Amino acid sequence: MEKEFTAVSIPTALYKQVEAAIKGTEVSSVASYVAKVVQEALSKDEPKSEAFNQEEEEKVKDRLKALGYID
Repeated sequence: MEKEFTAVSIPTALYKQVEAAIKGTEVSSVASYVAKVVQEALSKDEPKSEAFNQEEEEKVKDRLKALGYID
């Protein structure tokens, strides 16, 4: 994560809600909590890459067949 920061304004009432929600947790600050939530929200929009490409998947299937795990 980038180490440069900038200020973002949120309503005071929301700040206090977040502050209360993170009290007693391992989250160190409202800013770190908000950054984490925004990062998670943005990552949901990123396209998911496949674990294996088509060629790799065929190699795995062939190996599993050779080992007798699949027909």
